[in-house]
Amino acid sequence: MSGNQHSISRPYESGPVCSWIHWFTGLQGHDFLCRVPNDYILDRFNLTGLETAVPNFNVALQTILDPEFEPEVWDKAVDTVHAETLYGLIHARYILTSHGLEAMCKKYERGEFGICPRFYCKGQNTLPIGLSDLCGHSHVKLYCPRCLDVYQPRSRCCLLDGAMFGTGFPHMFFMQLPELRPHPPDEKYVGRSTIRH
Repeated sequence: MSGNQHSISRPYESGPVCSWIHWFTGLQGHDFLCRVPNDYILDRFNLTGLETAVPNFNVALQTILDPEFEPEVWDKAVDTVHAETLYGLIHARYILTSHGLEAMCKKYERGEFGICPRFYCKGQNTLPIGLSDLCGHSHVKLYCPRCLDVYQPRSRCCLLDGAMFGTGFPHMFFMQLPELRPHPPDEKYVGRSTIRH
């Protein structure tokens, strides 16, 4: 994955003081993200293994939990890059919990992640998916549970790191919420070159 995902335009160039999580999830292009509660982040069990995955772990954690983050210092604070990485990895774990699945389910049902571009999928809502569980390897993609294919998001969220959702999120989503799994399309597209006359 190339480029810095922080290049997304920011709505709070000099806004009121708010928590880092509230600010970060409110950035333009971060609509796919849900807010991870502080209680979840404060439970050290949920952070197991992340200490070695994120540089300056303790500073990044303090930044994430900052209740009075000042948006205007974003560009000056190098540690916020590590905070984003840490938050993304925590987010990938949180959305697999019952509360996280509930938050993502609401977004899914409202169509906030977008719809499948295939005609025969008839506007099927999609879910975000990562092609890697490691940060910096690929941007987020969209998974269609009807045709079982993966697509590039057309929204401004396309620059989010795929690791913020992980490779197994759609599978776990429908394992926990099987009633939301759609039926396969009634018809499939057949290319002209494969049609015999």
